[in-house]
Amino acid sequence: MMNSPKPTPIFQRLLQVGILLACLGWITPQVAHGQTDLELAEFYYNEGSYPQAKLYLEGIWKKNKTNAVYTMYYATLLALDDFDTAEKVVKERLKRRHKNSRSTALVDLGSLYLHFDRREQALEAFMEALENLQPGRPSAVSLANAFIKLDELDMALATYERAEKLGTTGFDYELANLQGMRGDFEGMVDAYMALLSTKPNYLRTVQNSLNRNLRLTTIEDNRELVRVSLLRAIQKYPDNTVFPELLVWHFNQIRDFASSVIHAKALDLRLDEQGVRLMELGNTAQANGDTDTALECYRYVASKGPDNPYYFTARNEVLQVRFDALTSEVPADLDAMGVLAEEYAASLRDLGVRSETAMMVKDRAHILAFYLQRADEGIEALEALLAENDLNNRVAAACKLTLGDIYVFQGLIWDASLLFSQIVLDFKDDPLGHEAKFRNARVSYFGGDFNWAQSQLDALKASTSKLISNDAIDLSLLITDNFNLDTLTLPMEMYARADLLRMQRKFDVARITLDSLTTAFPGHVLEDEVLMMSADMFLEQDRLDTAMTLYQEVVDLHFDDITGDDALWMLADLTHNRLGDLATAQTLYEKLLFDFPGSLHAVEARKRFRALRGDELE
Repeated sequence: MMNSPKPTPIFQRLLQVGILLACLGWITPQVAHGQTDLELAEFYYNEGSYPQAKLYLEGIWKKNKTNAVYTMYYATLLALDDFDTAEKVVKERLKRRHKNSRSTALVDLGSLYLHFDRREQALEAFMEALENLQPGRPSAVSLANAFIKLDELDMALATYERAEKLGTTGFDYELANLQGMRGDFEGMVDAYMALLSTKPNYLRTVQNSLNRNLRLTTIEDNRELVRVSLLRAIQKYPDNTVFPELLVWHFNQIRDFASSVIHAKALDLRLDEQGVRLMELGNTAQANGDTDTALECYRYVASKGPDNPYYFTARNEVLQVRFDALTSEVPADLDAMGVLAEEYAASLRDLGVRSETAMMVKDRAHILAFYLQRADEGIEALEALLAENDLNNRVAAACKLTLGDIYVFQGLIWDASLLFSQIVLDFKDDPLGHEAKFRNARVSYFGGDFNWAQSQLDALKASTSKLISNDAIDLSLLITDNFNLDTLTLPMEMYARADLLRMQRKFDVARITLDSLTTAFPGHVLEDEVLMMSADMFLEQDRLDTAMTLYQEVVDLHFDDITGDDALWMLADLTHNRLGDLATAQTLYEKLLFDFPGSLHAVEARKRFRALRGDELE
């Protein structure tokens, strides 16, 4: 006979508590003792003290054969490698199981044999489990999942095959997932196609699974597998639109927007979607830098005519795509800007100046002012638009932002400030209001009121929910690092004046102002910012060599200043995209990541570095 273990302090304490409660009449001594045994068993089990847990569980099991007790007792026996007792417990439980749950109990028996490397006995138990499978979906899914937990995927597959022989069908979703687990991606995809042929509402679920299991953005073979399978499904089920929809989604996932647009057009005609799918695709393509496909989408929708609900939006987006592309180029292509301005004018003559075309007026005014030296014409167009048309409040605010910028360009600083202040009042807790507040802060900065500008920027940074541009952060750092630490305001005033002149594209006068600053205040803390502004202006004038020399000077002499990472980023970007020196660009990106891990440029630098190194990117 096994000797009883010496009571531990915890046991003694729990027993004392149970006896005390019984004496007080709160519970009977028998109940107290029963509760104490189960609590002790759970305590020792959770602590991994399996010998102690077994002592209490073997007594509890005789009286309490619930699933919870069985699970704890069975796991304890396995942990102790007590095969004989474990087998006895499992078989005892097996005898008590109803025919509907007998199969899963047999899997437990097989699991026990596997644990003790008795593979043949385990297979016998598994086959018996299959033979005992009852008709009906719940029984099949339960048994298959029991096999899956043991990684017995072939047995899980056999379960569904057996269930289908017994007359239960509709396991396409489960079979697809199972095929994926087995590494049979072709079988998985085919099963998903079969599922969607009868249950198109599973589309989103299938999309998520394909993304998760196949890594479509990086694995070429898997991309081709899905494409071929979808094309077969489209031929097999020509009346089912779910497969063309999935194909469009697939091409979007792998960023093959040119292929996506072909099938998106077909769906648009078939489903009479009035171009909504093409508008969404155009937005996605544009966001991913595929301007050609974006233009194709918008032009397609525009071709539907004025009765289409997206007509005016599409017409505007055709111009907007080109506007965004041209305004992002440094240096600007002034000839192309002139052509685009005339296309805007032609569209406005065709469509008229109205609320639906207000954004066209706004963007054309921007081009006229900042690139074509026709600021007065731009101001006149915007002022007339705001005065004579009943504009949506948000559209009006966007037009006022541009008009304010043109006022600044023309030196009408306080007129600009008035407009920005109006927007701040109208859109206090809105990104439009935040943008206006930043521009108002910049106006104060241009005018030498650095304290007020800083207070506005601080307010913008107070809430993480507000969308603050990197420009706002940069301006705040500029003021903090160079104004607050200096008893003289003149250097900062001169720098701000040069910054305004730069915005007004008066580059020669701006450089004279910067030269005056460095002559009057040699070695000033603004020296790195002066070099950066000079480099940026030379770049805007397409003087690449001079610009890169100045960026390099910042890196060499002012590496520890806040402009160090910006200068290094510009060198890397220009070396990469303007000079085409990929090896040097890779080295520069790596240097930025190593020396400035917290830089705002770090994410993009890492992506480019990995691409140049040949890494597979998600």
